[in-house]
Amino acid sequence: MFAPLTAVLNTYLDWRGTYLLLAGFLAVTTIPLHLWGLRLPWPQIEHETEHHPSAVARSRPFLVLTIAMSLAAFSVYAVVVNLVPLLIERGMSTSTAAVALGPGGVGQVLGRLGYGRLTAKTSVRTRTALVLFASAVITTLLGVVPGPALLLIAGAVLAGVARGIFTLVQATAITDRWGAVHYGRLSGLLAVPVTLTAAIAPWAGSAMASWFGGYPAVFIVLGAIGVLAAGLSAASVPRQSSSSATRPRTRRSISSRIGRTASMPWPAGSSSCQSR
Repeated sequence: MFAPLTAVLNTYLDWRGTYLLLAGFLAVTTIPLHLWGLRLPWPQIEHETEHHPSAVARSRPFLVLTIAMSLAAFSVYAVVVNLVPLLIERGMSTSTAAVALGPGGVGQVLGRLGYGRLTAKTSVRTRTALVLFASAVITTLLGVVPGPALLLIAGAVLAGVARGIFTLVQATAITDRWGAVHYGRLSGLLAVPVTLTAAIAPWAGSAMASWFGGYPAVFIVLGAIGVLAAGLSAASVPRQSSSSATRPRTRRSISSRIGRTASMPWPAGSSSCQSR
């Protein structure tokens, strides 16, 4: 939505005016939703044997998870910004390429809506590796396939689907492995390198394009980075992550709860997201 809207606004406003207008729209649409949504009740958690957060943060699975998620974030978010110049190199105009980025946002929402079913049918190890590998394959295909335009747009949608699921895989990475007791501390430690790599990804993609002579080669490299992330993720699950005796548990998994919440609006004050 915002990519084609930004392209239109840039024809009438300078970049400052465009930023201010988009920021105002974001505030009007998201702040009221946060004021409503944050009043929902927390899930009831049965605390059993807790993992000490310092020990978890120094463990091999956590370090591997951090590296895998950082590499995946670099690949995923470099694709978002550098997709438009890739499509321009494929022969699209700037406005058409910006519009083509829009369906990727639709795909991102669709991916999140299907996350609940994915968690019901896969383990955390399989789910993480599958999502990262699928994202890597789609990224590579975008770099290899020259056209036509409709096929490239379809690739943008699929990249959005993978990106949407990846955000939920990242959000539940801690609870799926070590429970929710120290979620804030552990997710904060995980978020620092992931956020840094995601922040430098757009610039790095542009820099690599100048080194490799074009964006198709960049997308192939990003796909290879995604494959590496998927391979590493297989070693990011501790041996006891699936044992209810070694971590806090909810009566309904947090991953499946997030998947359901992505597809269902909860009324204010509802108790249906509490444990039954």
